[in-house]
Amino acid sequence: MTPRPAIASHRLTRRSFVQRLPAWAAAAASAVSGAAARAAPRLLAVDSSTDTERTAAEFVTPETQQAIDLGLNYLAGQQQEDGAFGTGGYSRNVAVCSLAGMAFISSGSTDGRGPYGTEVGRCLDFVLANAQDDGFINVPGSSSHGPMYGHGFATLFLAEAYGTSPRAELRPKLAKAVELIISTQNSEGGWRYLPQRRDADISVTVCQIMALRAARNAGLFVPRQTVDRCIEYVKKSQNADGGFMYMLQSGQSAFPRSAAGVVALFSAGIYEGPEIEKGLAYLMEHLPRGNAFSRESHYFYGHYYAVQAMWHAGGQYWQQWYPAIRDELLARQRADGSWMDSICPEYGTAMACIILQMPNNYLPIFQR
Repeated sequence: MTPRPAIASHRLTRRSFVQRLPAWAAAAASAVSGAAARAAPRLLAVDSSTDTERTAAEFVTPETQQAIDLGLNYLAGQQQEDGAFGTGGYSRNVAVCSLAGMAFISSGSTDGRGPYGTEVGRCLDFVLANAQDDGFINVPGSSSHGPMYGHGFATLFLAEAYGTSPRAELRPKLAKAVELIISTQNSEGGWRYLPQRRDADISVTVCQIMALRAARNAGLFVPRQTVDRCIEYVKKSQNADGGFMYMLQSGQSAFPRSAAGVVALFSAGIYEGPEIEKGLAYLMEHLPRGNAFSRESHYFYGHYYAVQAMWHAGGQYWQQWYPAIRDELLARQRADGSWMDSICPEYGTAMACIILQMPNNYLPIFQR
């Protein structure tokens, strides 16, 4: 299949956009901890004058764009007529479909428009068809790591597509999906595998707060209390080393969940402060080094969040991280354009394409 042409990106300033969201921006924490910043290993002093959006495209080399094109074409070839993706145990999983949809949008396509407009539209077909009357987005009987993962990614995808899709049913179904997330937040301030107010973990929680942030950006109402309780939960989940524990009862830090924890804070409106600085310092200890982390569990999940964290942080965080993960991903791509993951190759490929296309700055949730 001949790679479809990439669309030149436009740049929006996320910081100025956030200024129009006082309920979220007001949640910003205390001043940056200089001691924590100095502790970040292998990190040069951050140059505040660096225009991350303006210079980001320089990192997308011709080889990188070729890898992106091959990956997106692989995904397009794997999509079923009803919009579903996924092979093996994760066939017809709403999270895989939603991530693939976001990978296509990251290239500049929207519902019915652009080189992958048909594929974006099919992704919306599938997700909307599986939005239940109570707002829960799920395919009964399909395998998943936890249904609320799928719901969170699906809600995020709908919110990202909302502003560029003419579908009348999109907003009411998105609104119900958001209401379900709000109503199932547990007493600690987080979420877990099922839409129930029981326990919580940092991994599922970041999916829900990102979905809520995207919905808020799209103009839907999200209670301030929901965000504040989430911030409290995420902060309690951080360890002294800057990493994040999986659950409040489980104290060990790990790279994937720590990347998720930092992004959860960014999504909730926390852009600076000791939690951010300590979290970024911890992540920098896991700077990609070729094959060093080839056996890392939840590899694509961790790097999907890590590249977001570095993009939001900007400066030397971004300038060191993106080329490192870019080169590692290019080395891992298979001849057919896919990236393999234990979940399924469609999942790995969607994640890799989103990571590599971060400089495009097309998805509203990523815009700085």
